[in-house]
Amino acid sequence: MTGNLSDGKWHDVRVKMMRLNMARRWRGLTCRWLLLLALMLTLTPAASRPAAAQAEFSVKAAQAILMDADTGAIMYQRNADELMYPASMSKLMTLTVLFKALKAGEIKLSDEFLMSENAWRKGGAPSGTSAMFVPLGTRASVEELIKGITVQSGNDAAISIAENMAGAEDLFAARMTEQARALGLSKSTFKNATGLYQPDHVTTARELALLARHVIQEYPDYYGYFSVKEFPYRKHKFINRNPLINLVAGIDGLKTGFIKESGYGIVASAKQEGRRLIAVLNGCSTAEERRDEGRRLLEWGFKNFSEVKLFDAGEVIGHARVWGGERMFVPLTGNGDVNIWLARQPANPKLRAQIIYNGPLKPPLRKGEQVARLRVTTPSEATNEVPLYVAEDVARAGLMRRGLDTLLYLATRWIP
Repeated sequence: MTGNLSDGKWHDVRVKMMRLNMARRWRGLTCRWLLLLALMLTLTPAASRPAAAQAEFSVKAAQAILMDADTGAIMYQRNADELMYPASMSKLMTLTVLFKALKAGEIKLSDEFLMSENAWRKGGAPSGTSAMFVPLGTRASVEELIKGITVQSGNDAAISIAENMAGAEDLFAARMTEQARALGLSKSTFKNATGLYQPDHVTTARELALLARHVIQEYPDYYGYFSVKEFPYRKHKFINRNPLINLVAGIDGLKTGFIKESGYGIVASAKQEGRRLIAVLNGCSTAEERRDEGRRLLEWGFKNFSEVKLFDAGEVIGHARVWGGERMFVPLTGNGDVNIWLARQPANPKLRAQIIYNGPLKPPLRKGEQVARLRVTTPSEATNEVPLYVAEDVARAGLMRRGLDTLLYLATRWIP
C-alpha cells in the first residue's frame, strides 16, 4: 500500500548525526555520511512542530518554490502552499488536458479548431489581453494553438481549445480541476482556460511546480513547444514571453503570468549538467523583478546544492508498524542508495526526518512493495522525499494474533 502524504500518519524520527571522516561531495569530491535514525513511533501533528529558521537566501516574490525535477526535493519555499491567483500560469493545466488527449490519440496536432465569436471577444483582439489574433470564424491547427499559448500566451487560443474539446469553457475548466485532483493537486481549482481573474480560480506555488514536473516527465514529445523562441502567424511574429530564455543556461520552459490581482509570476525550468530544476514565483511587483528573481533563484539552486548519500543500498532506514501480521514491525529500505540534495553551507546541518505512511500496514506485504516515504527537512525548510520499500515479506497472522494486535492498539491508543 502506498502511503498518502496528505492523509497519512506522520511518525517522527529523531535524528542523530555522527560524522566519520565527513567531507562534502562537490564536483568530483567524495562525501561519506553516516546517518543513524532512532525510531520513535509517536504521532506528532505537523502543526505542533516549531518552525525552522529561514535560510539567508530569499526572494522578493510573495510566493515561491524551487524544486529538483527528478527527485521532487525542495530547495527553497516561501508561502508555497498559500492560495494565489495563477493568471496565465494556469494555462499549464489547459495544455496538460490537451497533451493528454494528444498522447491518447483522441486528437491530432493537424486537427483544426474553429475560433468562435465568444473566444474571439473574450480572448482575441477585442479583449485587450494577450492574444494570438486568430480571425473570427477561421480555423487554426492544434499545433498552431499550442504555440499561440506557449509563445504568446494567447487567451483566444486557450478558449478555442477549451470550446472545441469540451463544448464550452466552463466544462473544460471542470476537466482541468478533475485532472488536478487526479494528479494529487488538492488545492487547485480552475474556472477558466486562460487564468483571467475569477475569485475561485486559484492554485499554489507548490502545485504549479508539481504540475510543471508532470508535464516535463509525462509529455516529453510536447515539452519542446515551451522553448520555441519565435512563432510567425499570419502577419504577426510572436516572441516567447519567457524572460529567462537566453538569460539562464539550459532554460527551456515554461509559462509566465500576470493579472493585477496577483502581480507578475512565472513557472520556469532549466537543465544544467544533467540536473533539472523547476522554479515558481508569483506576486512580483514588476516584470523586471520577476525576471531578475527567477534568474537568481535558479542560479542559486544550481550553484549551492550537492547530492549526498545517506544510506547504502539495502540498509534498513526504519520500521513501520504492522497490524495482524506475523511480525509487529517491518523493516524499510530505499531502492538502491538513498541520496538527497543538501545545501553546501552549512557543512553539518541539523536534519529533521519523518517516515510517513498510512498506518498500521496490513499484510500480506511483499518485499519491494512501496509503503512509505522518508522526508528529510533542513533548518531552512528545504525538503527531500525518498520512497521506502518493504525489506521482507510479512504474511497475515492467525485470528488469535490479529485479535491480540487489535487489543494492543486500543490499549496504547495507536489508533487515533
